[in-house]
Amino acid sequence: MGLFSDKPFTLDRIVRLLITLGVAYGLFLLVRAVQDVLIPFAIAALLAYLVHPLVNILQHKARIKNRLAAIIGSLVLITTALVLFSMTMVPVFIKEIRHVGQLVTKMANDAKLKDKVEKYLPEDISVYVTDLAQREEVQAFFNTEKFGELVINTLRTVLPGVWGLFSGAMDVVIGIVGLFIILLYLIFILLDYDTIMEGWKDLLHPSYREMTIEVVQDFASAMRGYFRAQALIAGICGVLFAVGFELISLPMGIVIGLGIGVLNMVPYLQTLGLIPCAFFALVHSLETGRSFWVMMLLVLLVFGLVQIIQDGFLVPKIMGDVTGLNPAVMLLSLSIWGKLLGMLGLIIALPMTFLVSSYYHRFLLYLGKQHRQALSGEGGT
Repeated sequence: MGLFSDKPFTLDRIVRLLITLGVAYGLFLLVRAVQDVLIPFAIAALLAYLVHPLVNILQHKARIKNRLAAIIGSLVLITTALVLFSMTMVPVFIKEIRHVGQLVTKMANDAKLKDKVEKYLPEDISVYVTDLAQREEVQAFFNTEKFGELVINTLRTVLPGVWGLFSGAMDVVIGIVGLFIILLYLIFILLDYDTIMEGWKDLLHPSYREMTIEVVQDFASAMRGYFRAQALIAGICGVLFAVGFELISLPMGIVIGLGIGVLNMVPYLQTLGLIPCAFFALVHSLETGRSFWVMMLLVLLVFGLVQIIQDGFLVPKIMGDVTGLNPAVMLLSLSIWGKLLGMLGLIIALPMTFLVSSYYHRFLLYLGKQHRQALSGEGGT
């Protein structure tokens, strides 16, 4: 099996193992040192994995024989869809954000609203909420007049690692160059995608080839079956949350709903969305005089209905018999890889965890096979 050997642990083998571990640790330090350079490539590789099926559809079913033309066509279709989505949703986002900004400013300066906050919430939480509303950075975020400034503020606040790619003395220039580099990586990877997926096998040592190929095949199957299925479920749930929150008039309902859909990439992580929902339910109740608890009940009703649809219909129909990682393991992997490699770790966390899981299952299968052979050998003697 190549990676597993029945040879005894001699001094020579232990030394080789220690050298291997040292090399692995050195590679880890190297990756961490150059992670800022690797992030654009990792983003492009992930995008290539997601875009590749569309390229194949255009090339084979739409009969666009030229590979580059199929790639450009795919990117144009995706860009067009994003532009249409932005033209539809961005004005709604801006309107809701400005509206919430007015309420936050009012909350910070209106004594009556502060009294209502204290009425609805425990003392410690109400003090925290009112202090949060009075902070300059919070009011500046919600009161931003231009969408571009809003995006910049969001990246700086929520994703400092991503913002670090496009910030500096020449923000606009660096941002354009960074996106251009990602685009170049994406095109080059897609051009030779099939060759890359097959060619790496020839680089393996024969003693490791069979086992490594089996592990990668398991990994690819798990990623295709689970990752893409979960992405589809998360997208549908995000739309359902957005519609539900709009129906109950929750401020920022569309934004929060789509954000919760993204969180749903890790199953059940969407429950974290209850925190901003509670805050905006409070904002809504302060503005309209509607009971905070009635609003929270409606929020919980939306969560409950979407969860029922997800578990009762979407997961059985879309996920089928595909088995994925335990949600706790997925969340732990995001935490560990994010801690080790920052933003790069968050990008590669789930693929690397699937790869480790595939290797571990192959290892268990090999141990079971060895155990059965040993038992059959003993039975024969």
